[in-house]
Amino acid sequence: MTAQTSTTTVSAYAAPSAKAPLERTTVPRRPVGASDVLIDIKYAGICHSDIHQARDGWGEGIFPMVPGHEIAGVVTEVGSAVTKFAVGDRVGVGCMVDSCRECDNCKAGLEQYCAKGNIQTYNALDKSGEPTYGGYSTHIVVDEAFTLRIPDGLSLDVAAPLLCAGITTYSPLHRWNAGPGKKVAVVGLGGLGHMGVKIAHAMGAEVTVLSQTLRKKDDGLKLGADHYYATSDESTFEQLAGSFDLILSTVSAPLPLDKYLGLLRPEGSFVNVGAPEEPVSLNLFSVIGGGKTLAGSMIGGIQETQDMLDFCAEHGLGSEIELIDADRINEAYERVLASDVRYRFVIDTSTI
Repeated sequence: MTAQTSTTTVSAYAAPSAKAPLERTTVPRRPVGASDVLIDIKYAGICHSDIHQARDGWGEGIFPMVPGHEIAGVVTEVGSAVTKFAVGDRVGVGCMVDSCRECDNCKAGLEQYCAKGNIQTYNALDKSGEPTYGGYSTHIVVDEAFTLRIPDGLSLDVAAPLLCAGITTYSPLHRWNAGPGKKVAVVGLGGLGHMGVKIAHAMGAEVTVLSQTLRKKDDGLKLGADHYYATSDESTFEQLAGSFDLILSTVSAPLPLDKYLGLLRPEGSFVNVGAPEEPVSLNLFSVIGGGKTLAGSMIGGIQETQDMLDFCAEHGLGSEIELIDADRINEAYERVLASDVRYRFVIDTSTI
């Protein structure tokens, strides 16, 4: 693309309405402002969140919707005031593209918890009131402050899912001090869970996968898990009672929380990063007994996301992916819902 002095239209895949199949279309991209970078998107991961939002699972969406918040590409133009990036740099964009930058949370590097609400990469309105469109497209314009540098040690295709799946698991593992001497369980071995296993193992923790069945046991052990148990087997909850310092739940289905809290040691923590569409129930004695913590975590701030990318590059951690052409997006959605992917679909955006 030539230098942008006005709004440009780019090719994209969008859901025209809630629950409708995605289809090829075009969307506008704003001119490159003084602090902006124009990114030629090379790869875009398919996150379960994309399906939730394209199908109005988390509330009323903004349509047409171009999903995608796992973006990896190359800078092709920079604004006049940009200092962090140059043309040709390998970059990524995650779940947010702006925030107020003025509240205490933003100043503390917790832009994901912006008091005024961060601006999501898609299905949101930007500061000018225009809809944001995500990574299922050929190009995107993003402020340099919300653009991440992808280290040379990571291929762009396997790096793309790190911008959501990587930071969503890295942030709580880091916050709750996963490391040597800690026993960590990861619930679910999917797009999030497989990165949770890799990262927790690289941090030095003893890692256990808790999955419905043993179908993916070999994969889990290869990814770095020390143990693997089926939660469909009731004896698992008896055998592992009081075992873990930290349980990271990556599944988007409601769980019997009381049973899972029973797996924690005293003062252990159960942290949710998967977000079920349905409410969950809880007997508070399950947390009071043992002084346990039931918590949640949502992606990470910009600096922490950069730290995650650097950590993954240092330890050689990319996502396990299945690369697809854009015309297979709808098929991929159905396969994600059927847990038929190992472990992240990534779109080759040259096919859009």
